[in-house]
Amino acid sequence: MKNSINIIVVAIMMISIVSCKKDTKPNYQYMPNMYAPVGYETYGQYGVFPGGQEAMLPVEGSIPRGWMPYDYKNSTEGYQLAKDSLKNAIRYTKENEEAGKALYDIYCAICHGGKGDGKGTLVQREKILGVPSYDDIGRAITEGSIYHVMYYGINSMGSYASQTSEHERWQIVQYVQKLKADLEGKTPRIDSDVVAAKVEETPHQATEENHDNAH
Repeated sequence: MKNSINIIVVAIMMISIVSCKKDTKPNYQYMPNMYAPVGYETYGQYGVFPGGQEAMLPVEGSIPRGWMPYDYKNSTEGYQLAKDSLKNAIRYTKENEEAGKALYDIYCAICHGGKGDGKGTLVQREKILGVPSYDDIGRAITEGSIYHVMYYGINSMGSYASQTSEHERWQIVQYVQKLKADLEGKTPRIDSDVVAAKVEETPHQATEENHDNAH
């Protein structure tokens, strides 16, 4: 008898739950907190956050994903230190050189000129004056000084740290050094290990081509 009563009670509960369902409107939510998360407006004021402010400061020492701190200060000393010691973090390849040219044409050529001689469009129109050539002996630019100036800016040139990534800035550095070498009548740098790798690939590729032609 007791089991029969339990079965009847369970059956009534099941029928009640099923009967609540209607295809024309949403079902009842018995535990709404499990269905609808609490949303917080950006910069809103809510008591659940420290200080009542939704927009909290990041944890001390945290950095954005994909970004690395730049340890050289925006000062004369920082510039000189970068010029003397900072080295390009990427390999000097033709691919990076081409990517650097594309970026250079976007951000730099308008002032520095397509050849790096300081005769860009704005200089020719006398909108900006005093842009030196990359082969200027007095400046004697290096990969470190180029990067430092792009990161912080200098004189009338603003910073490009927000427009470009670290990798893109180093690609521009390679292309600027390529322009500098061209102005000085020197051979632009391409890392020897990259050249060696391509030389090793060539005989293999030629063998494959001869093999294909034989068939």
